[in-house]
Amino acid sequence: MASHADRGNAAAITDAQRLRAILAGSAGNLIEWYDFYIYAFTALYFSAEFFPESNALVQVMATSGIFAVGFLLRPIGGWYFGRFADRHGRQRAMVVSVLMMGLGALLIAALPTYRQVGIAAPALLLLGRMLQGFSTGGQYGTAATYLSEIAGRGRRGFWASFQYVTLIGGQLLATLVILALQHLLGEGAMKAYGWRIGFVIGAGGAALILWLSRHMHETGQAAQGRDGAGTLRELFAHHTRPFLLVMALTAGGSLSFYTFTTYMQKYLVLTVGMTKPDATLLMTVVLVAFMLIQPVMGALSDRIGRRSNIVLFAALAMALTVPIFTALAASRSVWVAGLLVMAGLVINSFYTSVSGLFKAELFPVHVRALGVGLAYGVGNALFGGTAENVALGFKQIGHESGFYWYVTVLAAVALVAGLMLKDTRRDDPLA
Repeated sequence: MASHADRGNAAAITDAQRLRAILAGSAGNLIEWYDFYIYAFTALYFSAEFFPESNALVQVMATSGIFAVGFLLRPIGGWYFGRFADRHGRQRAMVVSVLMMGLGALLIAALPTYRQVGIAAPALLLLGRMLQGFSTGGQYGTAATYLSEIAGRGRRGFWASFQYVTLIGGQLLATLVILALQHLLGEGAMKAYGWRIGFVIGAGGAALILWLSRHMHETGQAAQGRDGAGTLRELFAHHTRPFLLVMALTAGGSLSFYTFTTYMQKYLVLTVGMTKPDATLLMTVVLVAFMLIQPVMGALSDRIGRRSNIVLFAALAMALTVPIFTALAASRSVWVAGLLVMAGLVINSFYTSVSGLFKAELFPVHVRALGVGLAYGVGNALFGGTAENVALGFKQIGHESGFYWYVTVLAAVALVAGLMLKDTRRDDPLA
């Protein structure tokens, strides 16, 4: 539990300053996640450019494998930037991580193809993804901590939900960029060079965080000029239970999130049989709705509690994931498919709207960014980042429905962990 002395200067700023700080912190998050997701959404176009000639599914699986490797760097990024943020401040950590993400995007945009440099092409692609994975591992825990701390008491759920508003916004922006490029360039040009434009836009956007950061107000110990950041030894010796809870909830929540967002576009093309433009348009529409519902669910958590949100998510995901995917696979209507995908995302929003906040509430201030970032990074790397490859693996062996049950089992694990959370409505750990 955090004491009143742990608040930093968050309580001393005006409402207008608080709003600007939240928007600035959220904008950095949007830029970070746009760069991360532009890879996932352009993979269908550039997979053939970086691997030897093969069938389309194998090439997409190879590209998704490199996408998953980026997740494996997240725990390391979560550890490094979490420690950095607890010692030197959330603001500085967020700026550095976003700039690093932009550098990774710029590297991928300029990569030579397999035909030009052979095996060096996928190796360099891997390097760019590793850089992005390391950066994203730092951004999540730091942004979750910052937005949770800067939000005012009584409305933390509403304001902290903007982490996923901008995370989804980054996804949505990536989708809109791809949609525009598809319309302007066409299939051939997208495969030849159009996919690179999305990465260039992301690299340029990352530089904006330097200007936006002037509106941010430091929180936590750095705001008071205090040191004493926690170490890994202290984290595992004294905060093992919250660490494991965050891992378990991240496993179920992240797997569900990536299943219904990044993997879903490929599922709509490869399984449902949609064209790439139709799948992109459908995902654009549902992502807008998913983004807008986050503050609603966050505000709901201010009334019913973070624990109730998490339990609702896990119980509904456990009960409805298999029926939703079974119906989706048989769907031949874009409208029906859109409603089914939206149903999955509404269920997931009970989790995403409070994802960063409930995690921040579990750790004291001096080890908060480290605890959130590292536990999230491990859980996300093991289950969120591997979602596409696990799904495609089931599809390749002819048992695609096995993936639906895999998601259901992880939802059951999240339900058990959610029932172990405390109700924080009366005793605010961040106050």
